[in-house]
Amino acid sequence: MTFHLDPDKLVDLDRAAAVVTDGALVALGGGLSARLPMALVRELIRQGRRGLHVVGSAHGIDVDLLVATGSVAICEESYVGFEQDFGLAPAYRRAAQTGTIEIRESCCGTILTQLRAAEFGVPFLPVRGVKGSDIRRLHPEYGEVTCPFTGEILVVVPPLRPDVALIHAPLGDRRGNLHLDQPYVLDERFAAASRNVIATVERIASTSEVAEAGVTIPGHLVTAVAEVPYGAHPSSCYPHYAYDRPHLAQYVQAATAGEADLTAYLDRYVTGTPTEEAYRKVIGEERLAAIGSWSASTEAWKELFR
Repeated sequence: MTFHLDPDKLVDLDRAAAVVTDGALVALGGGLSARLPMALVRELIRQGRRGLHVVGSAHGIDVDLLVATGSVAICEESYVGFEQDFGLAPAYRRAAQTGTIEIRESCCGTILTQLRAAEFGVPFLPVRGVKGSDIRRLHPEYGEVTCPFTGEILVVVPPLRPDVALIHAPLGDRRGNLHLDQPYVLDERFAAASRNVIATVERIASTSEVAEAGVTIPGHLVTAVAEVPYGAHPSSCYPHYAYDRPHLAQYVQAATAGEADLTAYLDRYVTGTPTEEAYRKVIGEERLAAIGSWSASTEAWKELFR
């Protein structure tokens, strides 16, 4: 655990993303299509980051975009895809098939155990789910111990201490205190185990307002925070907005079609938008308002996903 005690950590997005260096071990917060740190992902691509080792629970467009743009060298996830909607992540799948990135498939429970080992300051912790699977083959760093109480042979995993964790939160203050709405996925554990935590928030608020909502990640764990409305788009950030299903479909179609279509997508939404303000203008106020109206009624919610 690293302590960051600066009383004012509010910075611009480009400065926050600059904490991530080439080759860094990067933990991605959120999961699947919820609360992904997409503004930070887009900024890393704009800054041309390379050789990243990304780790997370189960992710989607964030990992796929980083892989598609050549930012990733090693990917350590339990799943990368678009759930029941659009299937497997196309850029990730191509990279896995061609060997352009190293795949170290893991599972959420194992990653959680490794983070806890880092938090506790112990050299290893045992896991059960890995035993008997091919995951051992992908992770030669795993070991075995004999339980001193039962004699059972257990698989043990080393601590996982990311260089930086990227987290998007609905609410935070200038000190870095963050409020998250459940599910937290692995964000709390990433924050406690990582050397640096870079956060984007929908809104910067007073410390008292964040405390009233509930501090999920305390400020002393956070290195820098940037205020970025819709910073998780096109994934969701409840209660503020649902995920943007048509946009996800547009990305998957472009990434599946090939280099020309993918380049066109990047030109329009990532490299062609030098700031997140420019990105939001391209998405459009009408669309952003629509995904923010999900809670108006059951019919409003359903309409977003038709």
